[in-house]
Amino acid sequence: MSELHYLYGKPTSTADLRTHNSDFQVQEILPFAPTGEGEHHLLHIRKEGLNTVEVAKMLSGFAHVHPKEVTYAGQKDKHAITEQWFGVRIPGKETPNWEQLNSEQITVLSSSRHSKKLRIGALAGNRFTLTLRNVSDMSDVVARIEKIGEQGVPNYFGEQRFGHDGKNLIFGRQMFTGRKVKDRNKRSMYLSAVRSNLFNMAVSTRLAQHGTGTLTGDCVMLAGSKSYFVAEQWDETLVERLAKKDIQLSAPLWGRGLPLAQAEAAECEAQALESLATDKDGLEHAGLSQERRALLLEPQHLQYEVDEDTIILKFALPSGSYATSVLRELFVYQDVQEVARKQMLAAQNSGEAQ
Repeated sequence: MSELHYLYGKPTSTADLRTHNSDFQVQEILPFAPTGEGEHHLLHIRKEGLNTVEVAKMLSGFAHVHPKEVTYAGQKDKHAITEQWFGVRIPGKETPNWEQLNSEQITVLSSSRHSKKLRIGALAGNRFTLTLRNVSDMSDVVARIEKIGEQGVPNYFGEQRFGHDGKNLIFGRQMFTGRKVKDRNKRSMYLSAVRSNLFNMAVSTRLAQHGTGTLTGDCVMLAGSKSYFVAEQWDETLVERLAKKDIQLSAPLWGRGLPLAQAEAAECEAQALESLATDKDGLEHAGLSQERRALLLEPQHLQYEVDEDTIILKFALPSGSYATSVLRELFVYQDVQEVARKQMLAAQNSGEAQ
């Protein structure tokens, strides 16, 4: 991520993220209300010190159902406090006493029956409350927050998309050169990492060369949807719609078919991805189709509180976007939990070598 273009220049301030689990808080926003009846149980759970898969296994065991009957809309980090939705299918059975699951790590906030399965991605978005400590240049951070509130940040896929040390991207590329991956979930994850990297490179090049300006042939998305059209020429009406944020500039999610952008915009994207032909070919052969994703990400309800060298940020993001993409425009930060993980691995490797 560090080599990607910064919209407002590289931050001057350093900071620490996730010194404590409570420094990274996330609340999922469900786009619907439970129906109150059906064979699926929707559980709203607050967790700490557990990842999503670990909680799903606990729910499977508690409800005495096959692990495949437990679903969730998104994965959330272990080293955080997160409020997350899970679905458990229990056909023709009594409703379990879900509160028996409550512990120091899990609290069942609510439970209700629902008529449909909870599927991956079935979220409107997430609310974040993030605490960063040891901030070295608070004035620079505050100035950047004001800019982000007006224009947003590059809509990069965050580091977690690529796995620890970028391994998902590495494994994805290995698949294109003959590595066999039978697990469908892992295969999908690796393909997503390759595709996300192509998107990040296209966004970085576009912003470095042209900023947030328009190009002839831009593939423009309607705000809040995946619908798009090509701006063959930018007239006053389109420029006004862009200023009002009725439409958004976009970048490619690579796949089969002709590129969706045209003219200058297509040339810019082709140049950005010219050295990644193997990745593009691999995604096409895997059966993915050309799609688009917004070029910029605009945090909603952005607020902050400052206390000496500590700042608390609050904002909401649509589903599929990353809080770390907001943070990288504000700080050169270190993730304290990730640093500790790497130190532990280094110590283990050193012990094994001896």
